[in-house]
Amino acid sequence: MAYSLDLSGRIALVTGASSGLGAQFAKTLSRAGAAVVLASRRIEKLKELRAEIEAEGGDAHVVALDVTDLDSIKSAVAHAETEVGSIDILVNNSGVSTTQRVQDVTEDDFDFIFNTNVKGSFFVAQEVGKRMLARAKGSAPGSFTGGRIINIASVAGLKVLPQIGAYCMSKAAVVQMTKVLAMEWGRFGINVNAICPGYIDTEINHHHWGTEQGQKLVNMLPRKRVGHPQDLDALLVMLASGESGFINGAIVAADDGFAL
Repeated sequence: MAYSLDLSGRIALVTGASSGLGAQFAKTLSRAGAAVVLASRRIEKLKELRAEIEAEGGDAHVVALDVTDLDSIKSAVAHAETEVGSIDILVNNSGVSTTQRVQDVTEDDFDFIFNTNVKGSFFVAQEVGKRMLARAKGSAPGSFTGGRIINIASVAGLKVLPQIGAYCMSKAAVVQMTKVLAMEWGRFGINVNAICPGYIDTEINHHHWGTEQGQKLVNMLPRKRVGHPQDLDALLVMLASGESGFINGAIVAADDGFAL
């Protein structure tokens, strides 16, 4: 029996959409029928992605967003809802990292990572969540009550990895944040889940896998391979869909077994 998930009529906001997984998430949700709002600081890259989505017949919109700036978060979400409509799906994807041993992490390194990965993710979820809550309580208009929030954490939030200790700590915080939001908002029909990707080949790290260090890492992986952005497509659409109503507070590793 064929089975399909249809997001037609839904509006999705994707943060960090200018490249990598964020761009893939936006294209995937669009292909599933959702109108997508592309958000990041790199507006020109977003416009290129919008053109690509529209060329496929999708509906895409662009908003400027700096997740480290609370005013920018509020402005972007308000702009998205004014231009497109109530946000039904949030893909909380913005993230950054640095590479060094923990003894070499500076205060600037720590703040750079935590301001984006933890503080930024939380306040984006809060701003969107408050609007979802208002619709669920009947104090704001909207054709769809409840919502789906998908936080993009990492296998590094489940398993300690060398030389990215601060990043590991930040993604562990995203995992716990997901559970907190799921517990508090679940009764209003707002489901909050997290995807923890393993090593994924994107344009940002593509060159690394061909280096000696990259090959050494690949050989440490369970099946000696890295993933591709489209490997997360089915999981993303499922969590964004109405069919995921019984899935709340789940932390889903999509890492080819690396965290086992």
